[in-house]
Amino acid sequence: MNLSLSQARAIISGALSAAKHASYKPLTVVVLDGGGHVVAVEREDGSSNKRYEVAYGKAYGAVSLGMGSRALMGRAEQQPYFIAAVTHAVGALVPVPGGVLVKNADGAVIGAVGVSGDTSDNDEAAALAGIQAAGLVGVVD
Repeated sequence: MNLSLSQARAIISGALSAAKHASYKPLTVVVLDGGGHVVAVEREDGSSNKRYEVAYGKAYGAVSLGMGSRALMGRAEQQPYFIAAVTHAVGALVPVPGGVLVKNADGAVIGAVGVSGDTSDNDEAAALAGIQAAGLVGVVD
């Protein structure tokens, strides 16, 4: 099973709602399916012009390596040559918090969410809130 468009829209809505409630800076949210394909994207007014690439890199790195971008940051700190090599081989990879794997109720990875625009910790919190609002499970490690 893959992430549906309606689930992706629910994730984005939930993430942006949580961010607004917490007074975050304007965000860009990218939702990918389990194969790393873009399902939906939304950019708030005022979100800077390269936030899409950052959010995409967080989500794509997570789904490509099967771990949230917070865990990828840990790998980057411990194994910088590995992350550099994977980035070269795979392409977009942003190893900082804000990229979260999405699992269904059965525990299967069905996609990933990347958020960019505020601090990395706040980006991750918005992604998790959006995933939860859609009735799915977010994984950061």
